[in-house]
Amino acid sequence: MSIRRLFDWRLVSLFAVPAALFFAMSMGAQTPGNSGTIKGILLDTECSPNAEARMVSTPTPHFEGGTVWAYTHTRKCLLMPACQRSGYGVYSLDTYKYLSFDAAGNQKAAAALAASKREDDIRVEVTGQVDGDRIKVASLKILP
Repeated sequence: MSIRRLFDWRLVSLFAVPAALFFAMSMGAQTPGNSGTIKGILLDTECSPNAEARMVSTPTPHFEGGTVWAYTHTRKCLLMPACQRSGYGVYSLDTYKYLSFDAAGNQKAAAALAASKREDDIRVEVTGQVDGDRIKVASLKILP
């Protein structure tokens, strides 16, 4: 029995071409320089490593950091001189990654913090152009 009889090659081309196009388009969506809107939590670069979830083995095994830590990050900390100097960024709730702001984004974040009265859980919506682990901020607003 030949392989042609067991396998219809016409079906392969019927599914392979759309699959290849979808793959190419999805890879293009993740290339640097794409603009979009990111919802997340405003953090400073100094404290951003604390938002990375990690397993700690002593004294008893447990997780530290992550989204819960990011939600509890305070306005007081964001306004500390060392944290202000380090710059700001957004901890994305979609990717669980920290994206640091450009200089204009840092100014927009500082202005939004000054206008806000929130003490913690400072969720933001940032629109801009993502390039690696940085975002060129076009607009930033603190969410209610």
